[in-house]
Amino acid sequence: MDISQLKVAQIKALLMAAETDVPQILEAMEHDKRVSVQKEAAAFMRRKVREEEERERLLQMYAYETQYYNENIYHVAGIDEAGRGPAAGPVMVAAVILPPYWECPGLNDSKKVSPAKRELLYDKIMEEAVAVSCIAKSEKEIDALDIYHATQQGMYDAVAALKVRPEEVLVDAMPLPDLAIPHRSLVHGDALSASIAAASIIAKVTRDRLMVAYDKEYPEYGFAVHKGYLTQAHMDALQQYGPCPIHRRSFEPIKSMVQTYTKG
Repeated sequence: MDISQLKVAQIKALLMAAETDVPQILEAMEHDKRVSVQKEAAAFMRRKVREEEERERLLQMYAYETQYYNENIYHVAGIDEAGRGPAAGPVMVAAVILPPYWECPGLNDSKKVSPAKRELLYDKIMEEAVAVSCIAKSEKEIDALDIYHATQQGMYDAVAALKVRPEEVLVDAMPLPDLAIPHRSLVHGDALSASIAAASIIAKVTRDRLMVAYDKEYPEYGFAVHKGYLTQAHMDALQQYGPCPIHRRSFEPIKSMVQTYTKG
């Protein structure tokens, strides 16, 4: 194959459009005297290696789902939460059923994904998943039940809210003894299961968007930045302004502040 008369941009376009001639084009590029062409061939190969590594990683994330797929069980729901740790705002629980071996480069535990990438993944999951639900358990419910049981109830509710009934459920760490559907709890499940990872993205993005909205209502606390976690800036705001309506009264230091105000 003679590419000597083609410009680098033309060669790159030819390579990207090729289906069966890629090996021949690459060989010609590698033997081309132009360093720029040789570099483009090397860059193309590096991209292909990264893509293949990502495919392999994603395939490994379907290891638990595959056990069910092999039994002709395809409606496998993953469940995860976002917001157990913050001192303000709700805990958000999501459930997601993915198409078997759904391809989504970059899908991972939401904590390992940048905010911009999470937004893109959120849109793709919402558009292409078999079913998605997302449940909020408010600060008042957290205070009434405690964070553990509010999260657990949110998981029950998220499963019930799915428009397609799951045949199996994979959940991140939390036991669900009252769930009638067969289920399995996986420690660090958001890094082990594609379905749980997808749920973690939905829960995280939904909660972050809500906290940004709360920031407009209570701008003095900085919710858009720290999302309710007790950063130093959040602590300073609490000391200056006291707790606002979305702070969790059962969490410290809000609990002690409320008791002090009550006594006063």
